[in-house]
Amino acid sequence: MRITSNSKWNNFYLIFVFVVLYAPIFYLIFYSFNEGGTMNNFTGFTWEHYQAVFEDTRLIGIVLNTLLVALLSALIATVVGTFGAIYIYYTRKMKTRRVLLSLNNILMVSPDVIIGASLLILFTLIGFSLGFASVLLAHVAFSIPIVVLMVLPRLYEMKDSMISAAQDLGANSWQVISRILLPSITPGILSGFFMAFTYSLDDFVVTFFVTGNGFSTLAVEIYSRARRGVSLEINALSALMFLFTLVLILGYNAIQIYGQRKRDKDVKAIGFTKNEVVEP
Repeated sequence: MRITSNSKWNNFYLIFVFVVLYAPIFYLIFYSFNEGGTMNNFTGFTWEHYQAVFEDTRLIGIVLNTLLVALLSALIATVVGTFGAIYIYYTRKMKTRRVLLSLNNILMVSPDVIIGASLLILFTLIGFSLGFASVLLAHVAFSIPIVVLMVLPRLYEMKDSMISAAQDLGANSWQVISRILLPSITPGILSGFFMAFTYSLDDFVVTFFVTGNGFSTLAVEIYSRARRGVSLEINALSALMFLFTLVLILGYNAIQIYGQRKRDKDVKAIGFTKNEVVEP
């Protein structure tokens, strides 16, 4: 009875949290279709606010800038973070490994304001102009720790005996990395890429610090328009951004499910199941 009661309270708490988190989003999306032009009274259904978004050439350019920064930063961070995770994993000294992990975790938990202000001071001191390049470097900087944390668990799950066997058969370092190591941690690499892409896509604070005149991202543009007053174009733009992020998450989950099913099939094909243990 106690377990059932706790389970009910846990479910109630989860439902309450989701309602609190998602109610403002759905409220915003609902009024993006309001013909009246305000968020006080829904007078009729219309697509005109979405049409205005797609007719705004400046806004389309900002969307393309945002996607380009997110894609490039995610790709660079995935490459650097993956090899960084491999380096941490193969670091023999436990003390050195802990120091590297601590430095990585500090970047993860540091407030965005501190990261943005620090990068702004750095770029100013070295005379680096603010714009596309500064935003890209900033997004790469805060995305790398995310990728490292996504890849490391896959490395710990990997069987080192496979690498030892490949080396005994004469495989060189590149063959071990390309044919055994990277395929084994591919799910972690994909997870890191999608997480880095999503974080970059919706980042505001760090971008606000390091963006320059003539360059903007979607989050900064939404904030700038919101400060000028209530406009249902902001609602429509936010709704499209939410929908795009949702599609990314669903696509990522589909890839994860497909990968898991494929691995299960491969295991069964060689006569094993997930619950079987083979004794030597």
